[in-house]
Amino acid sequence: MELLGLSLVGGLLALDATSVGQFMISRPLVAGLLAGWATGDPTLGLLVGALLEIYLLVSFPTGGARFPEGATATVVAVATAAATDGVGAIPLAVAVGLVWGHIGGITITWLRRLNGRLVPAPDGVHPESVTRAHLGAVGLDFLRAVLLTGVGIVLGRAAVALVVRAWPLGARDSMGLLLVGGAVSAGIFLRSLGGFRRRRLLFMGGVVLGILGARFL
Repeated sequence: MELLGLSLVGGLLALDATSVGQFMISRPLVAGLLAGWATGDPTLGLLVGALLEIYLLVSFPTGGARFPEGATATVVAVATAAATDGVGAIPLAVAVGLVWGHIGGITITWLRRLNGRLVPAPDGVHPESVTRAHLGAVGLDFLRAVLLTGVGIVLGRAAVALVVRAWPLGARDSMGLLLVGGAVSAGIFLRSLGGFRRRRLLFMGGVVLGILGARFL
């Protein structure tokens, strides 16, 4: 039942990315908190979501570009971390989330190609056919995300359980590794916004928040 519930959460959150709403609840920060609440550990969910938010900031969902899917990846990462004990649980779960996010991006590309086949022929366009095509596309996106989340949780938990005992770093070093990786992603994001010369205040604000975050974590 937990797996089914988390899979449905992943499906609903994925709809917000493009198909329905676009209210930003599909962002990893929000998705992580919701997934953590569903697993009974909202603090863990918020932490994993915040880390994935930083890592995935470098990908802009513009045009027809392929980009990682953050919602399903975050639910998979949170569910994996929540079910795993050990210092390496969070770093390995984040790694699973990053990999699964790219797999989710591939499935979105496949879905877009399938949606093209659902578009009514020009000579047969009328309101009912357009409505059916739209609802069909939304339903397929939901089903895709539910299956993707469920499979990701099963595989992620199994994979992390096999290697978590061999994790070589302690708690502080593990968090430091995650923060260093996040700093790299933040630097790439800053460059996309115009670089240091144009975004000095943003950079300094990020440094301050990074220091406070490191002390808090």
